[in-house]
Amino acid sequence: LLQLNPAGGFAVGIELGVDFISIVTTDFVANVLWRQRTSSDPTDGQDAIHERAFRLTKQAIEEGTARHMRPLGIGLGVPGLVDQRHGTLMFAPNLGWKNIPLRKLWSEQFDLPVFIENEANAAALGEYYFGVCHGMKDFIFLNAGLGLGAGIMIGGKLFHGSQGYASEVGHIIMDANGELCACGKRGCWETFVGPRAVLQRFQEKLRQGVPSTVLDEAGNNVDNVTFESVANAALQGDAAALTAMEEVGFNLGLGIANLVNIFNPQMVVLGGELNYANKIFLPVIERVVANHALAVSNTNLKIMASAHGMDACVMGSAALVLDDILRDPYLS
Repeated sequence: LLQLNPAGGFAVGIELGVDFISIVTTDFVANVLWRQRTSSDPTDGQDAIHERAFRLTKQAIEEGTARHMRPLGIGLGVPGLVDQRHGTLMFAPNLGWKNIPLRKLWSEQFDLPVFIENEANAAALGEYYFGVCHGMKDFIFLNAGLGLGAGIMIGGKLFHGSQGYASEVGHIIMDANGELCACGKRGCWETFVGPRAVLQRFQEKLRQGVPSTVLDEAGNNVDNVTFESVANAALQGDAAALTAMEEVGFNLGLGIANLVNIFNPQMVVLGGELNYANKIFLPVIERVVANHALAVSNTNLKIMASAHGMDACVMGSAALVLDDILRDPYLS
């Protein structure tokens, strides 16, 4: 008999990616009222990136107030370790940022409640409220771009660990003598999966003489090959592209099998750029998990693509604001 009023207010969700800024304005039930996405470059420096994000946030707030709705707050998803108590980005290896007081910076700019969260945690929250995990209490969300992160929901609450730095599954060591990771360690899981790993393996296949049409389309310049072009070619049956994608899918499946054995989730969700190629990845992952996870842990497990695709984190960032109100409505 009761339902949420969409016009009860608006939230601003932002994802500060490694090479992009994505932002949305949503109503109280997460309908997108306005969105924007722009490229970014970590070499521009923190000040320049923040100023660009501030300008977009100002525009997002103007879009909400123009609809005669009140601002409820700002949610910010970032690719790194977050001190929840102080709203500080402690370390973002792929950005090269350390000890950035994000909540303080954004609160001073906009005088609104500001919620800072790791990007994968934010995305998991978005799936919990508005995506494929709606109503599920125990699931794992995997978010891949330049890095690999996870949001782990246990009993309907995000798992943060003792100090707030849990779920950094991308830095599980898969090979102590492996490739150097941006975190400074070697052989992290994220060096074996994700778009960068696909491109590396695709280039290996080309050197081995495996045929492909992708290089022709890139003007015979391997530097022009993108993850999207490899994924699209794989879907068309291109030999080198398909083999590269399947090898990365196998490595994803092995890591997921380990997570399934540890957490026994109801569902594992693929987000970020993993979602783009889910038609290839999902069958491989399901087969590997079936072969390597404990049978009892794998019973009734669902492995699915994110409902929001590349927008999972930015929608989850808006959900940070709404989650705070829904859990404590009398304080808003």
